[in-house]
Amino acid sequence: MRLIAALSLLLAATAAHAQFDLEESHTTASLRGVDALGDGVAWASGTNGTILRTEDGGYLWQPCTIPTGAEKLDFRGIQGFDANTAVAMASGPGTASAVYKTTDGCQTWKRVFTNPDAKGFFDNIHKVTSKQMYMMGDQVDGQFTVFFSPDRGDTWSIADDPGREADKGDGGFAASNSGLTAVGSTIYFVTGGSAVAHVYNTYGKCDPGAAQGASCPLAWQKTGLPLAAGNSASGAFSIAGRTTAGMSGKLSAVLVAVGGDYQKPDATAGTAAWSKDGGKTWTAATTMPHGYRSAVVFDSATQSWLTAGPNGTDISFDDGKTWKPVAGPTADSWNALSLPFAVGPKGRIGKLRAGVLKP
Repeated sequence: MRLIAALSLLLAATAAHAQFDLEESHTTASLRGVDALGDGVAWASGTNGTILRTEDGGYLWQPCTIPTGAEKLDFRGIQGFDANTAVAMASGPGTASAVYKTTDGCQTWKRVFTNPDAKGFFDNIHKVTSKQMYMMGDQVDGQFTVFFSPDRGDTWSIADDPGREADKGDGGFAASNSGLTAVGSTIYFVTGGSAVAHVYNTYGKCDPGAAQGASCPLAWQKTGLPLAAGNSASGAFSIAGRTTAGMSGKLSAVLVAVGGDYQKPDATAGTAAWSKDGGKTWTAATTMPHGYRSAVVFDSATQSWLTAGPNGTDISFDDGKTWKPVAGPTADSWNALSLPFAVGPKGRIGKLRAGVLKP
């Protein structure tokens, strides 16, 4: 045991790249889920039942025990609550979409939820509070599927909120587990694969005459996005946001959505859009990222946005209006981001180098 640990530490020596220092993941799985919690704790997930954990800021990534019966599952999303507790989402048709949870530092896992519909497919999972989680999946019978957990993923229920109707061919992308997010009290998810890419968001649907300040039932509404669209490989793949206060002190959300056509990774048309009014209206970026992008994140420390894809990363300092390659176009290929980490194909894990996000 000590010998294995010592060898692992030696293998953790990183190779310097322009933006990220590569770390030893001990796997060749394709990684699409990553969640950095701070204080050195992060979780990652991918194909063939792969789940990883670090407690020391990425110096050593620990391969977790594969959940029983999950050896062939594709864990496209993972959300951690602490160093011992995490919820992993497997994506696939029907029962290949499932949710697993660990509370003992990934030594053991429990299957806590299975897709109830043979036509379903889980796309994204996200914790919206310290206890509440949401998950969205592809449309079934003309409506996007949304699931809710009030207890850190222990139990799940199917949401029946109105407004989830989907256009023909519209679907989510299980590309980076960042197509679903929460900004303030509003939940968003993005879609593609049809004639128009969309963003859906929650709102309180009040009955006429409802008292001011009354609690109103949750509903969804959708808005078109000026992103690449028109085929099953194009659309919106990721969304991120931040809150901002106006002169009156009222909070609103600034949002950025990215995507493109994953079959044309170097095409720049329709790869990013932004909104300054909580998603009511959207504008295409003036200067686009330099290719299809599967993930976007906001860094509050530098007030910057980072987006990543198969041909590198881009950064924006003006809330998504203009983008520029980070240290120039590179061959670094990434699927998902949770700063300071990026994960990608063939077990790639990178840690963002200090100073990269500074103007």
